[in-house]
Amino acid sequence: MAKNLVQLRDVMKAYEAAAGKFTALDHINLDVAQGEFVAIVGKSGSGKTTLLNLLAGIDRPTKGEVLVSETNLGSLTESELAEWRGQHVGLVFQFFQLLPTLTVVENVQLPMDFTKSIPAAQRRLRALKLLDQVGIKDQADKLPAMLSGGQQQRAAIARALANDPPLLLCDEPTGNLDSANRTAVFKLFAELNAEGRTIVMVTHERDASSLTSRQVTLVDGHVSSDVKGAMA
Repeated sequence: MAKNLVQLRDVMKAYEAAAGKFTALDHINLDVAQGEFVAIVGKSGSGKTTLLNLLAGIDRPTKGEVLVSETNLGSLTESELAEWRGQHVGLVFQFFQLLPTLTVVENVQLPMDFTKSIPAAQRRLRALKLLDQVGIKDQADKLPAMLSGGQQQRAAIARALANDPPLLLCDEPTGNLDSANRTAVFKLFAELNAEGRTIVMVTHERDASSLTSRQVTLVDGHVSSDVKGAMA
């Protein structure tokens, strides 16, 4: 059996709001095995993005433990978390978040520049290879604004893969795309997963279960169902 890459142990996340304490996640226990492609689904406010932020070390749990790649994220300082995140997690967002003044290839190089995990002389070559993998190498020296939405999301995926992280975290990565590009991006994620990449994706896509190996549904901060998908 594949080992667990992600482990959540009795995780709670509460926020102080004007109306009082709001519990976004309530006693969550969840394992994600290495090589799984997991869709996290649920209505707005169910805790999906909070869960993803905890896995990325962007936020910390109020109670419980979050372990990723055998690292207890709660034991790390903020600077240690930033360094860990750069090496172990690739992030893909709904609105791409490419820097507009940098070319596409420079955007993909950025994570390598931050972590310095790849020699400087090799970074552009690696970035071009990743852009080729996602099918937009011919757009490398253009600014993001010159690309379509689907192409920008492909560039964002290439950037997330820059440091070869074991875990890819995606927050509504197809939510800003038309149907043709949604299908193409999902196909790309399926190909990355087939290569062994572990993917956890927050999505509103109704047919996510047919595209992923597992679907976890959140309702009011609780796991209401956890079922195998068609790709399992």
